[in-house]
Amino acid sequence: MITITKKEEIVFNQIKIFNLEYEEGIPENIIKIELGIYEHELKEILKELASKNLITYSNKKVKLADFEKDITAVDSRQEVIMADLDVKEKKSLEIIENLVDEDKTVPKYLLEGNLLYGDLKLSNFRMYHIILSLENKGVIKPINKIDGEYYLLIE
Repeated sequence: MITITKKEEIVFNQIKIFNLEYEEGIPENIIKIELGIYEHELKEILKELASKNLITYSNKKVKLADFEKDITAVDSRQEVIMADLDVKEKKSLEIIENLVDEDKTVPKYLLEGNLLYGDLKLSNFRMYHIILSLENKGVIKPINKIDGEYYLLIE
């Protein structure tokens, strides 16, 4: 199952409508005018739909991809992320949310220590797998500060 936001669903449905009319690909401008949304917002949505293999997007043209999966729409980007996380990742995210400071950062050593020796008691391999998975899903981002390595919680 693929989870998308309501805005992504609106754009995706419009692409399905235009798909029959434009065999060479739907010009991005046509979608923008039809839906009345900003160009930067449309590009972000199209890139997200392309990353989920629902469309192909190149040279300002959009084509509907062949897909067989069910699509579920949720209200926000945060709900999409939560739907894609497994149980351990969700629990790890809760730990991260409790550890972050007002800048939404947490020291790398503090996060790793809490995942290894805290409530979850993860193995080294599982801990790094979860951290990498959260990075790949755009939930956290590694950053360097003057005093060391940190993770930034992205909302």
